[in-house]
Amino acid sequence: MNRGILALVSSIGCMSAGSLQTLADAMHIPHLFIQKSPAGSPRSACPPTGRVPGTDDYTLMVRPQVYLNEVIMQVVSEYGWQKFVLFYDSNFDIRGIEDFLDRTSQQGLDVSLQKVEANINMMITSLFRTMRTEELHRYRDTLRRAVLFMSPATAKAFISEVVETNLVAFDCHWILINEEISDYDLQDLVMKSIGRLTVIRQTFPMPPNATQRCVKHNHRINGALCDPKNAKSQQLEITNRYIYDSVLLLANTFHKKLEDRKWHSMASLSCIRKTSKPWQGGKSMLDTVKKFGVSGLTSFLEFTDNGTNPNIFFEILGTNYGEDRGRGVSRLATWDPVHGLNGTLSDRKLENNMRGVVLRVVTVLEEPFVMVSENVLGKPKKYQGFSIDVLDALANYLGFKYEIFVAPDHKYGSLQPDGMWNGLMGELVFKRADVGLSAVTITPEREGAVDFTTRYMDYSVGVLLRKAERTVDMFACLAPFDLSLWACIAGTVLLVGILVYLLNWLNPPRLPMGAVSSTTLYNSMWFVYGSFVQQGGEVPYTTLATRMMMGVWWMFALIVISSYTANLAAFLTITRIENSIQSLQDLSRQTDLPYGTVLDSAVYDQVRSKAMNPFERDPMYSQMWRMINRTGDNNVDESKEGIRKVKYGHFGFVWDAAVLEYVAVNDEDCSFYTVASNAPDRGYGIAMQHGSPYRDELPSSIYHHPPPTGDASCEEGGRSSHHPLLETSFLM
Repeated sequence: MNRGILALVSSIGCMSAGSLQTLADAMHIPHLFIQKSPAGSPRSACPPTGRVPGTDDYTLMVRPQVYLNEVIMQVVSEYGWQKFVLFYDSNFDIRGIEDFLDRTSQQGLDVSLQKVEANINMMITSLFRTMRTEELHRYRDTLRRAVLFMSPATAKAFISEVVETNLVAFDCHWILINEEISDYDLQDLVMKSIGRLTVIRQTFPMPPNATQRCVKHNHRINGALCDPKNAKSQQLEITNRYIYDSVLLLANTFHKKLEDRKWHSMASLSCIRKTSKPWQGGKSMLDTVKKFGVSGLTSFLEFTDNGTNPNIFFEILGTNYGEDRGRGVSRLATWDPVHGLNGTLSDRKLENNMRGVVLRVVTVLEEPFVMVSENVLGKPKKYQGFSIDVLDALANYLGFKYEIFVAPDHKYGSLQPDGMWNGLMGELVFKRADVGLSAVTITPEREGAVDFTTRYMDYSVGVLLRKAERTVDMFACLAPFDLSLWACIAGTVLLVGILVYLLNWLNPPRLPMGAVSSTTLYNSMWFVYGSFVQQGGEVPYTTLATRMMMGVWWMFALIVISSYTANLAAFLTITRIENSIQSLQDLSRQTDLPYGTVLDSAVYDQVRSKAMNPFERDPMYSQMWRMINRTGDNNVDESKEGIRKVKYGHFGFVWDAAVLEYVAVNDEDCSFYTVASNAPDRGYGIAMQHGSPYRDELPSSIYHHPPPTGDASCEEGGRSSHHPLLETSFLM
C-alpha cells in the first residue's frame, strides 16, 4: 500500500475476508474476493459483515453466490426421496445447509445428520462395537439413500470404508455435492462406489472450437489451461480459475482506463498515519470493473450492481442402474439460477411413471401373505393375501400391470454349494422374473444377489405350539375352594352343631303343656347344616343364647356361600389352561418337546448365524441350533408340513411369527398358540433383479397406501372380527 495499489485480489476464507473488506472500504481499494473453503469442503455462504451506513462496498464477490441448498433440494425432489442420511465432514460449516434442512422439514422429509470424523476407520469400527446386529441392519437400511457434503478426498475414503465393511449394498444411491470435483476425482469415486452415484459439481460452459476457447479478445490463454483434455487443465482448481480471470479482468480494466485517459495515479496509502486519505481513484476503478466483464477460464466473469457474480452453472453426473453395476458415467442434467433444472434424472423405463409396464412377479404360497383365491381350470389362478394387497396398491398407484407365477420348487431360495440360487431368488437372479413377492425377508446374503425395497413390515421369529388339552372333571364343583377349606367348613358345621345342642341342654326352652322336647344332637346338627345351605330347619330354638349363636352362624354362612358362588361362576366361565412354554427362552431351555424349522430357509440361516457367528452369538439361539439339528426329523421341507406336525404330533414349529400368528388365529379348532421374539430382527421387502430400474420407484410408492383390514379370527374363548397381522402398519 505504501508503494501504491491498484486492487486487492484475495483467495481466503470468510473470516480473513472480513478484515480485508474493512480495509478496502476505508481506503477505497477495489477488493476482488475469491472465497476458498477449507480442505476442499463445500462452500457455505459468508456471514454478512458490519459496515458503516452510507459507505460504499468496495468488495466484489468473484465466486457466485452459494446455491448448493437450491440444487440439492431440487435433485432430491426429482428423485422422490422421502428418507435419507446427510453426511458432512469436519471442515464443512453446517450452518450453510440450514435453509435446506428447514425446507425438508416443511415438506415432511425424514433427514438424519451425521458428521464424518477425520479418522474414518475408527468411526466405522465404533459403529460395529457399539451397535447390536439388529441395529446394524437398520442402520444399513438407512444408508441406501445418502447425501454427502464433503471434500472429494474425504468422500473417496468414506465410500471405500463403508463398501469394504459391507455397510452398503448394490441398491444404494448416494449424492455427492461439491463445486470442486475434478474428472480424476469423479473417476476414483465411481470406481470405489457401488450402486448408483450422482455427482453435482460446478461447470463452465466453453465454446466447442479450440480457437474460441483459447483466444479471448486481445488475450491468448495458454493451451494447457484452456484445453479440457489436457491433464493440467483437469487438475486446475476452481479457485485458481477465478484468480486467473480476476487478474485478467483487472488488466483489461487498467488498459481501458488508459485508453479513456481517466486514470488516477495510485497514491501511497497507510493505515498508521492519521492524515492518510483514501485513494481518490478507487471509486472510478471500482465502477469500471463492474461495468466491463471478461471471458476467461470461468466462462464469463462479470458483476452486478450489488457486486456479485451472477454466472454459475452446475452439471449433474451420474451412474445408472444396469448390468455394468453403474460403471458408466453420463451427464444427466444441468442447473442454473435462471432456468433451474434442465434435464431429467429418471431412468428411461420410468419416464411414464411405469404405465404400460408389465412385471413378471414370482411368489411362494405362504398364508397370509400369498394365497390362491380362485383356481378355475383353463383360467389363470387368482391370488389374495397381504402381499398381494400391497402389490395391487402399487400397481394402481404407478399404473403397471403384472403376471404372477409360483416358484417351481416352492421355496424362497438359498445359495447352493455350486454358487447358484434356487427358488424365488433363483428366478430373479436368472432374469426369469422382475419382482419377487411373498413373506420375503431382507437378509445380507440375499442383498448381495438381488435388490430390495425398504422394509414395509417388521419380521421376527416365533414358534407354533399346540395348546394343552382340556380335561373333564366330575368334581369341578369343588374346585372354587381348596380341600383344606372344605375340611374347615365341615369341622365348623360339627362344632356349631355341638354348641347349639349344649346351649339348649343347659338352658332348655319353655315348652307348652304336654309337649316333648326334640332337642337332640342329631336335630341340632341337621338344623345347623340346613341353615348353612340356606334351607332352614324345623326345630325351634327360642333361648337368647341359641339365637345369638345362630345369628353369627348365618352371617358366616352368607359370606361363605357368596364367595363360593362367585368363584364357581368365574371358574366355569374362564378356562385356565397353563402352558409351560411362554417365550423362546423357555423353548430353548427345555428338551422334552422337539422343534425345528424349514430346511435352508431364512429362519434356518438366521438361527445358524446367531448360533455359530462369533459376532452375533446368542446363547438362546445356540441351544435352539443344537435341538434343531439333534435328529434328522426335526426340520421339514415346507411350512405346511411343520404346521401338520404341530397339530397331529408332539412338535414345535419355529417359523415367521406373522405367518404362525395367522395360522393360530384362523385354526378351526383353536388348538394353537404362538410365542414370538419381542424385538423385530429384520423386515419384509419386495425383491427385484439386481440393477432394476424400479428400485427407486417402488420404495417411494410403498408409503402412499394404507394397510388392508382383515376378517374373522380364532382367539381364546371365541372369535373376533379381525386378526392382529393385518393391523400391522407400514414402517414410515
